[in-house]
Amino acid sequence: MQQTSSRHFEKAVFLDRDGVINHDPGDYTTSLNEFEILPGTIEILKKWFDEGYGLIVITNQGGIDRDLYTEDTVIAMHQYLQGMCNLQGFAIDAFYYCVHHPLKTGNCLCRKPGSLMVEKALHKFNLMPQNCVMIGDRERDVQAAEGAGVRGIQIELNTGLGRVNI
Repeated sequence: MQQTSSRHFEKAVFLDRDGVINHDPGDYTTSLNEFEILPGTIEILKKWFDEGYGLIVITNQGGIDRDLYTEDTVIAMHQYLQGMCNLQGFAIDAFYYCVHHPLKTGNCLCRKPGSLMVEKALHKFNLMPQNCVMIGDRERDVQAAEGAGVRGIQIELNTGLGRVNI
């Protein structure tokens, strides 16, 4: 986990990262140069923030385990995203990421479709699952949400958040 807010909220939007917040190139986003925020993303996140939702990123980053990029690279991407949000007067409340890859480490509880990252965030922020939603571009995102009792919404890869009703 990284960069946790102390702000209080009673409802939250959990967000997958690659393909939902930023463009997913089809394999791994391996550098800050490849980290391209999808059009309209900052605006919709600001809208949800203003409506009282916590904003929590839940992302698998198995490329770390496979030595394709480092944890520092992931942190830099998250700091960049956070900076873009800060420029608009709001912040992402927390970033949770799993560094494991099943081909390298085997199965772990935190990697989606496992629900541990969602469960940790629910506990950390004292949230009721029924007051939350998770948005992802893959079935494993929905499975992680549902495993924690959170409603999951699957969107198409790289289409952005503009059409999502939470």
